[in-house]
Amino acid sequence: MDSSKAGRGRSPAQRKLSRAGWWMVTPAVAHIGLWTALPVLATFALSLTDYNIFDAPRWIGIDNYIQIWNDPTFRLATWNTVVYTFWTVPVSMAIAMIIAVALNQNLWLRTWYRTAFFLPQVTATVAIAMVWLWIYNPQQGLLNAALSVIGIPGQAWLANPDWSLWAVILVGAWQGIGIKMLIYIAALQNVDNSLYEAASVDGASVVRKFFAITLPMLKPATFFVLVISIIGAFQVFDQIYVLTDGGPANATTMMTYEVYRSAFQNFQMGLASAQSVCLFAFLLVMTLISRRATRGDDE
Repeated sequence: MDSSKAGRGRSPAQRKLSRAGWWMVTPAVAHIGLWTALPVLATFALSLTDYNIFDAPRWIGIDNYIQIWNDPTFRLATWNTVVYTFWTVPVSMAIAMIIAVALNQNLWLRTWYRTAFFLPQVTATVAIAMVWLWIYNPQQGLLNAALSVIGIPGQAWLANPDWSLWAVILVGAWQGIGIKMLIYIAALQNVDNSLYEAASVDGASVVRKFFAITLPMLKPATFFVLVISIIGAFQVFDQIYVLTDGGPANATTMMTYEVYRSAFQNFQMGLASAQSVCLFAFLLVMTLISRRATRGDDE
């Protein structure tokens, strides 16, 4: 039976229910179309123009992309973003998983510990960055004071091109632990405890249980955490703006910061749109790679 005959064969109650469903999703679809789809399409269109806000856009084709390709600063920003993502994502995921496994046990003050670890996630990034500015302060900073106790000379962590990116990476990895931990805890609570009991009967150690039961059962959560972590890492901006302003010597400049400078400092909206498209392409590729790396049997 074809679909048209099937549609005509539905009862009035089914047709009424179908219309009600469409009316319910219409506001969400309209919202997505107006505030997401249209801006994305406009970004693609503006990326092919020379637009500075004050004058009408002028069509220039792929010139903006050619400029990006030949721009050493944007290439450096891309490399810095990849390095930042490469270190912050797996480090914070590993630490978050370990903490989640620990806090999934029947510990005293377990709820308090969970809140403490999650607190940086809900604290404004600017406030977090201000705290780390004090920690990294070369004169009165907590980090240099702690190093001096064990006889290690301090550094100008945010002013030294050799250390500034690593200092930013540490902040990003630390701040991202909370939300990942929360997702892992939620996933762990759905794992059947009888699996661990059966493994204990078979004499499996704690480490064996972790690799044979916990890790496989956390695969869907790991994929989700990996994707949102990569997206968040590629979109890092606030802490760069406050901690280093992209310096020193562009050592901490990220792709999003280059988009900001092109758009709101140099008013090159067409170029900024092209840079945003490049950022979108990077995120799409990284998401596909993550999906392939974490895929397995159908869950």
